[in-house]
Amino acid sequence: MDPQLREVAQLFERFKAAFARNDFNTCTTLLTQIKVLLTKFPSLPPSFQPTPNASEELAIARQIYEHAVVLSVKIEDQEAFERDFSQLKPYYTDTCNIIPPSSEEYPILGLNLLRLLVQNRIAEFHTELELLPPSALENPCIKHAVELEQSFMEGAYNRVLSARQAVPHETYVYFMDLLAKTVRDEIAGCSEKAYDYLTINDAKKMLMFSSDQELSQYISEDHPEWEIRDGCVFFQKAKETQPCKEIPSLQLINQTLSYARELERIV
Repeated sequence: MDPQLREVAQLFERFKAAFARNDFNTCTTLLTQIKVLLTKFPSLPPSFQPTPNASEELAIARQIYEHAVVLSVKIEDQEAFERDFSQLKPYYTDTCNIIPPSSEEYPILGLNLLRLLVQNRIAEFHTELELLPPSALENPCIKHAVELEQSFMEGAYNRVLSARQAVPHETYVYFMDLLAKTVRDEIAGCSEKAYDYLTINDAKKMLMFSSDQELSQYISEDHPEWEIRDGCVFFQKAKETQPCKEIPSLQLINQTLSYARELERIV
């Protein structure tokens, strides 16, 4: 084996051992070292030079970036996810005739779709989806992201929240929790505008919590302006703290009359 390739392989083994024991600080340090070594391989993107060890170098580099993407989820670093996914993507799109497909391709592509959905980057979500072959839509990971997006756009928030219990891959849990929080915040905002109060049971049902404790914790952390008393959740205090915006009616009338006079002059 080429000495540089052997060094990368040895560091990668150390990385995987640290990852298995959840030592993510060591993983991050090793990953930085490995990425520096990968820059010395001309067979990797964007050069793709046909070196004697090209297939081995491409295969191990793809594994490294796949692990890097998963690590970014473990440490909850969305910026690192975006960087590592952008480096990984060419290995999925441009190496089909050089190395065999990866079993992690669709799980990671689905994970990226979920990230775009969480970040409300819907246009990019559909762009990435259109780049996939039609057969990819049958993959559980891709299908999961597509169904989530459809439910989100339809306002079927109950389906979005219940999907948390049926994730197709364990790495999806982080983004599903973020999406669930976004959905709950949206429901909470609509609820406090539509009602003066709700019973605790109705609030639990609307926000899809299974226990009073979960509801109470959510309120204390995210909506301390709500009040729980007499078996109800009161929103009135929240409404009172919101500033009342006055409509400048006199100013609007004067502007409208001015526009009408100017229009008469033009005609």
